[in-house]
Amino acid sequence: MDETKNAESQKRMDRNTNPTKQTTVDLENNSELAELALTIAENAIITAVKTVEETENPIKNIRWITHGEFTVEKGRRQIEEFISTWEFQDRWVHCSEFFQREDLGHTFHYIYRVRWSIPTARRPMARVTAAVYFIIKITKSKPADSPIDVWYVFEAHTLIHRPGMSRFREKWLRDIIDAKNILMESIAI
Repeated sequence: MDETKNAESQKRMDRNTNPTKQTTVDLENNSELAELALTIAENAIITAVKTVEETENPIKNIRWITHGEFTVEKGRRQIEEFISTWEFQDRWVHCSEFFQREDLGHTFHYIYRVRWSIPTARRPMARVTAAVYFIIKITKSKPADSPIDVWYVFEAHTLIHRPGMSRFREKWLRDIIDAKNILMESIAI
């Protein structure tokens, strides 16, 4: 028992006789704590800004048709209606077309291509276009009143977008067209 008391008193004496060691440990802990607090505060601010942005300018979507209502033409019109919710400059023009149907056993994939360009007075027929591919999935075993599944992909990109889940960025189209223009300029004709 006396040994325990002696050990405790020795620890107290060590702390009292070496204040620089204790201060260094406290500073390191305070530094880590401050860094953690800063990270938490930054994340809270980023989340708050996103929440306010989405409240003031929500991601738009449309009411998609059901399996029973689907036809190739109705699918194309739905895609046009959805694109009309996107924000882009008036100089962009686009056209949509049914591209192909894939039979995958239990489902059909109806693929549509929407081509985008920026015509000008000097070049009314664009040399290059950017494409967005929409896929409408019709599952054979789903009831007629269940909504269709829709997703889309920008040409040369691998990210799959779902309506109502991501905000359209005009920059994506511009990047595709710029890359194609650079490629065209590099090819000697």
